[in-house]
Amino acid sequence: MIVNRLIALDMPASTEFAIHVRNAWDAGDAVFPIDQRLPQAAKNALVAQIKPSLVIDETGNIVKSSDSEPTENHDALVIATSGSTGTPKGVVHTHESIQALLNLSQARLNTDSSTHWLLCLPVSHVAGFSVLARSILFGNPISILPTFEEADVLAKVNAGATHVSLVPTTLRRVDPAIFEMILLGGAAAPPDLPSNVITTYGMTETFGGIAYNGEPLDGVEIRIRHELIEVHTPSLFRTYRSSEQPTLVDGWYPTGDSGRFNDNVLQVFGRLDDMIISGGENVWPNAVEKIVSRFPGIERVVISGIDDEQWGQRVVAWIVSSQAEPPTLEAVRQHVKQQLPSYCAPTELRIVPAIPTTSLGKVDIQTLRNMK
Repeated sequence: MIVNRLIALDMPASTEFAIHVRNAWDAGDAVFPIDQRLPQAAKNALVAQIKPSLVIDETGNIVKSSDSEPTENHDALVIATSGSTGTPKGVVHTHESIQALLNLSQARLNTDSSTHWLLCLPVSHVAGFSVLARSILFGNPISILPTFEEADVLAKVNAGATHVSLVPTTLRRVDPAIFEMILLGGAAAPPDLPSNVITTYGMTETFGGIAYNGEPLDGVEIRIRHELIEVHTPSLFRTYRSSEQPTLVDGWYPTGDSGRFNDNVLQVFGRLDDMIISGGENVWPNAVEKIVSRFPGIERVVISGIDDEQWGQRVVAWIVSSQAEPPTLEAVRQHVKQQLPSYCAPTELRIVPAIPTTSLGKVDIQTLRNMK
C-alpha cells in the first residue's frame, strides 16, 4: 500500500524550494513549509506538533521522523496558521482547494499563464505559497526573493516582474506604481490606496483571499449571521492536522470575523475576540484605528483593549509618531469623538518606536503589550 507522506521544507523561498514541492506533488506527497523566522526551538516544537515524515533543510540534509503521520490522497499542503497568539494550527489543503482558489483569482484579475509574479513573502504563509503555486500549476514566470529588500524588489521589477502579493508593512517600503497590480492582505489596509492595489479578505483555511476589494470572487459565497462572517468556497481546507476538526454548518465555515455588507461590499470589523467591551459598550479596534491614523503626525496606530477593574476593558492606543512632540491623549480623544461615540476614544496613549508584526504583517499584540 502506498503511504502518502508529509515533507517538511525547512528552507527559504528559492528555486530549490519549488523543485522540492514539484517532486513531492509528483510522488503523491504533501509539503509543509517551515517559517524561517522561527528560532530552532520553535521549529522543533512545530515539527513535533505537525508530525511530518521527514524534514529537508536548505543544505539538502534529510532528517527522517520516528513519530510521523501520513497524509491522505489529494492532500497537497499543510500550512500553519499565522495568528500572533496561541498554538498554530496545521491547515490541510488539497490539490483541488489550491487549484480552485488560483482559478478564481486568475479569473477576477484577468491574468493568465504569461503573467510574471514576484514572490517576496514567506512561503510558510498562503500569501507567499500561492504565488509559487501559480508558477507550478499554471507555468507563470516567477521571480523569487527569500526576503523582502527594496533594492532586490526593484531589480526584479526591472527584470520583468509585474504582479505581486504584499502586506501593509512591505507596501510601505516600495512605490506601488512600479507594479501593474498588487494584492494586499495580511492585515488592515492603510487608507487612500492607489488604484493598482487590490485589498483581499481571506485566511489560511481558504487558501488566501476569497474577496477582492470587498467583493467575493465568482463561486464564493459570503454571508453574515449574528455579525459573524461565514464563507462557502471551493478553496476551503479539508481539515486540521490534529484532533481538532473544523466546525461547518451545511458546508459554511464560520471565520471568527465580524462584519457586514455595505452596498454589497464586505466590510470587516475584525476578529470577534478582538472586540473591546468597555463599560458594556462594544468598540471595534479597526474603526478607531482608521480615524486615529488620520491624525497629523501619526504614522502607525494599533488599538486594543486592556483589562480594567472599573470598565472591564479600557481602550488603549499604541502609536508611532513622526513628530518630535507626539500628540497628546486629549487631542487624539477629541479627534475620535468627532466621528465616533465618546466611549470609542482611547483612554490611554502609548508611544512606541515601531509596531511589532508577524512575518505576514499582522500585529504581534502580545509583544506590543509588553513594550515599555
